[in-house]
Amino acid sequence: MTKPKKLSGKCLCGAVQYQVDDDFAYALNCHCSNCRRTTGSAFKSFAGIKIDRLKLIKGAENILNYGDDVNYDHHCGSCGSLLYSVVRDGEYAHVTMGTLVDTPSIRPNAHIFVGSKAPWHEITDDLPQFDELPT
Repeated sequence: MTKPKKLSGKCLCGAVQYQVDDDFAYALNCHCSNCRRTTGSAFKSFAGIKIDRLKLIKGAENILNYGDDVNYDHHCGSCGSLLYSVVRDGEYAHVTMGTLVDTPSIRPNAHIFVGSKAPWHEITDDLPQFDELPT
């Protein structure tokens, strides 16, 4: 079995850097109000992977966590960039695709929480749209 390629990612200022396997389980565009607020954009493109497949390689001491003890966001404590969210009871990381330096093989394949999307944003692609998180 071939090992997956390693991808690099980092925050805006470069103080925090990570490495993740290019073997994501899923990728989505989330339009919920929390993702809009934490990114400052119309939606958050993220790719999900088991948490043990992601490794901080620089700046662990500079991480700022926001959330509860199980599900939380990892931000750079210097520049504020959202790097990834720890979700699904701490088992998965939702890597913000915009922080990847390298190009992942996966692409978002749906829009979620479009029932609460920004009214000023128009989705113009043909990806499936879900008002909430599909089950």
